[in-house]
Amino acid sequence: MSGFPRRLLAADPVKVAAVYTVPVEQQWVSRIHKAANTAKERGDIEYVFSENTSNNDYERVMREYCEAGHKLIIGEVFGVEEAARAVARDYPETAFLMGSSFKPDEAVPNFAVFDNYIQDASYLTGIIAGAMTKSKNIGMVGGYPIPEVNRLMNAFMAGAREMQPDIKFQVAFIGSWFDPPKAKETAFAQIDAGADILYAERFGVSDAAKERGILAIGNVIDTQADYPETVVASALWHFEPTLDKAVAEINTGTFKADDYGVYSFMKEGGCSLAPLGTFEGKVPEEAMAKVAEAEAAIKDGSFTVEIDDSEPQSS
Repeated sequence: MSGFPRRLLAADPVKVAAVYTVPVEQQWVSRIHKAANTAKERGDIEYVFSENTSNNDYERVMREYCEAGHKLIIGEVFGVEEAARAVARDYPETAFLMGSSFKPDEAVPNFAVFDNYIQDASYLTGIIAGAMTKSKNIGMVGGYPIPEVNRLMNAFMAGAREMQPDIKFQVAFIGSWFDPPKAKETAFAQIDAGADILYAERFGVSDAAKERGILAIGNVIDTQADYPETVVASALWHFEPTLDKAVAEINTGTFKADDYGVYSFMKEGGCSLAPLGTFEGKVPEEAMAKVAEAEAAIKDGSFTVEIDDSEPQSS
């Protein structure tokens, strides 16, 4: 009989294993790793992980963790969806919580998905960027035009247009998740074409902004300390609500095929606007008032930032 038996000792830490395709320092994965370590320090989970796991090796590593008795497997399966779900079918008493572009499937009841739905915070950073640009020309450099990137860029663009509807955007994708030299080169080209603010979806973009003395907007992590005169604002992703919900469901025996994307929303504590740091007081008051108003409306549900997964276009 499969399923998740109710735990008799709720205080027992859940054995969690993570499989990452990139180093834990990488933007996206670093937020998952941070949340797992926080839960580990609280005593809620035991936590082990593998990083830099190739797609060809992903299934083998998942199976090894299942065989070792881990109750929850987390990771990102964007390139290995089919194999990952096959593993879940073979281990029905193990819970899987995986970063995925696809929806949960009731045929695999122990496989839940999540994604970084931080469009709320991205929208707020767009308002700030829209107030700070003088050339009304913003450069945007992303990895790949997939939903996880597109929705954040589109929300940012919508926020910027709230301040200046006639802003122009230069949108480019470098075809890599980690190629700082290429991202930097692409950003330089956008600066040469008139951009005075850059949306730094990838590493390397803020370096270009710093070298040319213009501003940048961060994504997923806060790099203000590294670029104190460059990064005005960042949209932060907090994975803690997503992981905590999954652990709670395992503890009550109610974990199921579900979409955990909502736990990245601002109203769930899944994202926030990073502190402005050195730019405190340098953003126009009108923009900060609009940010505060929008943030309150997002949190009380009276305003919803559109989730637009379509590929953003230069304009």
